[in-house]
Amino acid sequence: MGRVALVTGGSRGIGEAISKALKDDGYEVAATYAGNDEKAAAFTKATGIKTYKWDVSDYEACKAGIAEVEEELGPVEVLVNNAGITRDAMFHRMTPEQWREVIDTNLTGMFNMTHNVWGGMRDRKFGRVINISSVNGQKGQAGQANYSAAKAGDIGFTRALAQEGARAGITVNAICPGYIATEMVKAIDEKVLNERIIPQIPVGRLGEPEEIARTVVFLASDDAGFFSGSTLSPNGAQFFS
Repeated sequence: MGRVALVTGGSRGIGEAISKALKDDGYEVAATYAGNDEKAAAFTKATGIKTYKWDVSDYEACKAGIAEVEEELGPVEVLVNNAGITRDAMFHRMTPEQWREVIDTNLTGMFNMTHNVWGGMRDRKFGRVINISSVNGQKGQAGQANYSAAKAGDIGFTRALAQEGARAGITVNAICPGYIATEMVKAIDEKVLNERIIPQIPVGRLGEPEEIARTVVFLASDDAGFFSGSTLSPNGAQFFS
């Protein structure tokens, strides 16, 4: 049996591609989801990857969920923190609830998940933590003060934790995707997509979820053992940092 990989938000979008790619590479994969039971069931039926339902913003739910995964599959050796939400609004209209929901899921959720596997990784002297941030955490984006702040926080979290994990055999890296052809992005008005978004991307197209997934597979591998604290930016040359 291969190493156990846990992917949050792993049944849809980029997370779905990551889960599939890790399974294809020999990992025993568990995928979490927050609310769409129908999609999760269809994903499991199509892929054979078991899904687990919990809210990553809830620490105790993460603790219980990870315990269930480890009881069924074995210790989590690869954690992909992919779960995320948006609650977009211009800042003068943004509510405290919109701010809190995004920070709680996209940043605190990363703490909740990682904190509950970190001790085991330290004990085993091996671990891979891969955090999915965003180009908008690097450059900011109007209407996304909450999302950009959380995703920038993900990068800081990655860099600090990489230093703590280094001597314990744990690598921690971040991936900052640009605009990727997921259901959410493709649902944007075609005129906006073609006239305002794609022209910002020098390669002239959206990224594919599988391109992010292949990056995750590399960072999870033994070959990536000297990569830690890194930020990889698959964004079609939209932004350099």
